[in-house]
Amino acid sequence: MLHFLQTLDRRWIFLLMAVAVAVPTWAQLKFPETPGQFSQDVFDEIEKLQPGDKVLMAWDYDPSTEGELSPMAKSFAKQCAAKKAKLYFITLLPLGPKMIDQTIEEIIRPDYPDLVYGEDYVNLGFKSGNEGVIKVIITNLRGLYTTDARGINIDQIPMCRDIKSVQDMKLIVNVSGAYPGTKEWVQYAVTPYQGKIRLVGGCTGVQAPLLFPYIPTQLNGLLVGIKGAAEYEQLVVDHYLKDNPDDPRFGDARNRMGPQSIAHLVMIFLILLGNVVFFWERRNRQKGEAS
Repeated sequence: MLHFLQTLDRRWIFLLMAVAVAVPTWAQLKFPETPGQFSQDVFDEIEKLQPGDKVLMAWDYDPSTEGELSPMAKSFAKQCAAKKAKLYFITLLPLGPKMIDQTIEEIIRPDYPDLVYGEDYVNLGFKSGNEGVIKVIITNLRGLYTTDARGINIDQIPMCRDIKSVQDMKLIVNVSGAYPGTKEWVQYAVTPYQGKIRLVGGCTGVQAPLLFPYIPTQLNGLLVGIKGAAEYEQLVVDHYLKDNPDDPRFGDARNRMGPQSIAHLVMIFLILLGNVVFFWERRNRQKGEAS
């Protein structure tokens, strides 16, 4: 058996991994999610919101990271809208407006038809300039955002009339897929005005190590990759979707954790098996040299 494994064509391993991903995906396999401390901190921070609190929803991701971050964005929108906060959507990425529109069309309008555009939520759209935008709106939002994404003058939007800067926001909720993203919000918004501005975010797995040093002082909560999205998704479902826990809009992250978990188990098994073959080969070699 060990000799067979020693000469096994690696293409069989590729096939095994493909099956390990395809079968759970086809079967929509889900595992129970137990929220970790990071996900719980994000949820608890948003739970502190009171009706009418102003929340900046900074959707800094695009279709390239949509699979990992869209479940976070939908769950963020669900919880914030359920808390009856005033939602101000913006993005620092050119393709970000599509992500904002998707959130509004899939979550805000169907679930909260009583919310009125311009009074309860607004889409301020995209502005170029990367972190330069943050540096401006942290003290003078109206100087840069003169209209919303529809071209309506900001003075004609009721929920924007008393907004002067990001400092008027109770919380910033950021979904970060690239540069600029959560790191820039921490550096140029939270750090200079620490104590005045609170920030929670969700990011891709590869970004997370750069953000860990900011937790919990400058970053009050962080969802990490699809695992963090799945845990937070579970929290939102348990608290706000008790009557419809199988809502497919809030199952994407947990569905994607099934194939990932099985694939990880297969990888661990293959690593262990490879070590068995390695030590068996070394033992046979040592016996041969001794003889």
